[in-house]
Amino acid sequence: MGDLTARDAAIATAVVALAVLLVCGYIWWSRPPQIGPNQEAVKSVDALFTAITAQDARLLGQAEQRLHIYRDDGRLPGQASDYLDAIVQKARAGRWQAAAERLYEFMKSQRGDSIADRPRKKGKDQLKSGRK
Repeated sequence: MGDLTARDAAIATAVVALAVLLVCGYIWWSRPPQIGPNQEAVKSVDALFTAITAQDARLLGQAEQRLHIYRDDGRLPGQASDYLDAIVQKARAGRWQAAAERLYEFMKSQRGDSIADRPRKKGKDQLKSGRK
């Protein structure tokens, strides 16, 4: 009874392969959309993060307006705009911490010439010591 037949082995292999495909598919499709290389849009996402972490409704509205302008003129993809709108709505509902966490994950997931690859400003201690 402990012997695997060729049929049993094939079924087990197919089940494992299907599970791997499902996990990979979930990871692929659950990633946040990309904002692209437009630096104005990138800066506005940074401003949105500042507004949300400061829990500042005025700054939130300003960042939202800029992002909508970039969406309307094609500098921000629609999927990214929709994703960011959901984050803004979460903040407007008083869920500032949840919005900040979701926006942080969005920012971390960016690739290419967007947020993740921008050069960072040097801090005061780095400027004094000459470190990069």
